[in-house]
Amino acid sequence: MTIEQTIEIPSSHLITIEVPPEIPAGRTIIAFTPAPKPGSNPRTAEEALMMAEERAADPNRKPISRHFGKHKGIFGGDGVAYQRAIRDEWD
Repeated sequence: MTIEQTIEIPSSHLITIEVPPEIPAGRTIIAFTPAPKPGSNPRTAEEALMMAEERAADPNRKPISRHFGKHKGIFGGDGVAYQRAIRDEWD
């Protein structure tokens, strides 16, 4: 059984937990997970597209092209040449 509830942690960081009677007595695990920031998880495809457009318009965004040619791959050398060599083995 899992019970989930979102609460506000006070500045004193002290909370009191009243366990429902449905939970059996004995050892249990309590996990604290910070709630996601509002708007960080899109609920629809439209929201996801809007978030992607906002990220793309960020002037501080670094282009992926800055990584081009920096990593030689796990096999070393040219990745395209390796792929062609593998495909040449096919019938």
